[in-house]
Amino acid sequence: MKPVVVRQIARIDDALIDNLGSLGVSTVHEAAGRVGLMKPYMRPIWPGAAIAGSAVTVLAQPGDNWMIHVAVEQCRAGDVLVVGVTADNTDGMFGELLATSLAARGVRGLIIDAGCRDVKALKEMSFPVWSRAVSAKGTVKATLGAVNLPVVCAGTAVAPGDVVVADDDGVVIVPAREAAEVAAKGNKRRSDEEDKRRRLAAGELGLGMYKMREPLAKAGLVYVDKIDDVP
Repeated sequence: MKPVVVRQIARIDDALIDNLGSLGVSTVHEAAGRVGLMKPYMRPIWPGAAIAGSAVTVLAQPGDNWMIHVAVEQCRAGDVLVVGVTADNTDGMFGELLATSLAARGVRGLIIDAGCRDVKALKEMSFPVWSRAVSAKGTVKATLGAVNLPVVCAGTAVAPGDVVVADDDGVVIVPAREAAEVAAKGNKRRSDEEDKRRRLAAGELGLGMYKMREPLAKAGLVYVDKIDDVP
């Protein structure tokens, strides 16, 4: 890793990003072929948050938030800051003051594979954060990292300009070059699910709708009327 800041990154169309955001993490993950999902320990610090935006990436050192401060300058409206760390860490590397600075630049939220603090204040200001942990432990500003180089965050590769989609189900990353295709597949999936939802609400069973009965029988599932009839 070189201690470098890349000032210019490519970002895709806002309408496409917003489309992916409207689909939600689960649908996007399925539409992408079940790839790009961060580890499930990445949780929103307050429920109900949902964002989508272009990734500005940070590689930080454990317990050191210096490069997050550096990255703020590189953010613009509609971005999501994604912070990977060079080693496992849960220190509170982000809080209210940094969130205030990011919000002033129109940043939609933060994804950080480390700790976050000032949760009450962040909720009150409606700044969304997905983090590995919540911790009041403070940090230092001592060691360089990098901004807008590819990073790994919670087990998922993130390149600057990739699309970040995050909600109560977690965080998924869509490579910028695949965003249009994933959105198209996600839109079709959403349409199909609306029809299935209507049928299920009307009382139809998934067993019939998904044509499960024959493969279940072939797999060996047996129905009996009473427990005494169990073979």
